[in-house]
Amino acid sequence: MSSDETPNVPTTSHSRAAVREKAQQVNAQQSRSRIMRRVIIAVAAIVVVGAAGGAVAWTVGSAVSKPSLSPSNLNDGGVIVTKADLASARAGSSTPSPTAAGESASPTPDPTSSSGPVDIHVYVDYLSPGAGDFERANAKQLATWVDGDAATVTYHPVALLTANSNGTKYSLRAASAAACVASRQPGVFYAFNHALLIDQPKQDTDGKSDKELIQLAVDSGVKDAEGMQGCVEDGTYDSWVKDVTQRAVDGPLPGSKKEALSGAPTIVVNGQVYAGSLTDAAEFSQFVLSVASDSYYGSPSPTVTPSPTATP
Repeated sequence: MSSDETPNVPTTSHSRAAVREKAQQVNAQQSRSRIMRRVIIAVAAIVVVGAAGGAVAWTVGSAVSKPSLSPSNLNDGGVIVTKADLASARAGSSTPSPTAAGESASPTPDPTSSSGPVDIHVYVDYLSPGAGDFERANAKQLATWVDGDAATVTYHPVALLTANSNGTKYSLRAASAAACVASRQPGVFYAFNHALLIDQPKQDTDGKSDKELIQLAVDSGVKDAEGMQGCVEDGTYDSWVKDVTQRAVDGPLPGSKKEALSGAPTIVVNGQVYAGSLTDAAEFSQFVLSVASDSYYGSPSPTVTPSPTATP
């Protein structure tokens, strides 16, 4: 006997078809999701690469648009001290005042040479204790020789001790600041150079800050404080200092045939490097006189023939 209340259950073939259709829908949805993820990742990668390329292009463009500048008023990478510079320094607060190590009981004689004034080049690193010692001991007699036209004195700022200031690069910054002064107001360079050398920070300390260097330049006589600030803080002459330091290390130094910079200070007199005491002004003076004498008489020194004695 049949019943009209039999449940409406799909046949087995219909169930398999429904499952397959549902699986196809799920697979299609998953495929669309995978495709969308890939598209998003690709777009993000393109954006990142484009941004990196733009940054590189901006950096390169900036480097190209900011060439290495050379300060004006220099001679072979150094600044010649003039009588006017000395007079200005004496009138200001940076008058050369040698310590006892540089004073002598009697004035040192001026070097003389038939070929003109003795040519003295002083290579200074503003973090070098020896550079400060030499300046304190010899500033007075160097100024005397310049005033008397017995010698020309040229200071060369270099940076050999850049790594000896706790990462602040004081040696480089101080030399670059000196180049700023030489370029903007050369008559103040001698006073600023002298102030840097007689009031040095110790090695392996931070050294003077940019603000302190700017103030020292103003105290030495620089009038354009704003321009000096921009020059120092921008590191305008950093690249120039690196270049002249490397050229000096490679040699030869100006006025010599084979001498090269091996340390600071290095003092070159008529092409000959001074190897004596940095704190003994008399020894340095004797060296300069000897070099001037060699220039006058030539080398070797002439011999003197004794006059014949009278026969009784």
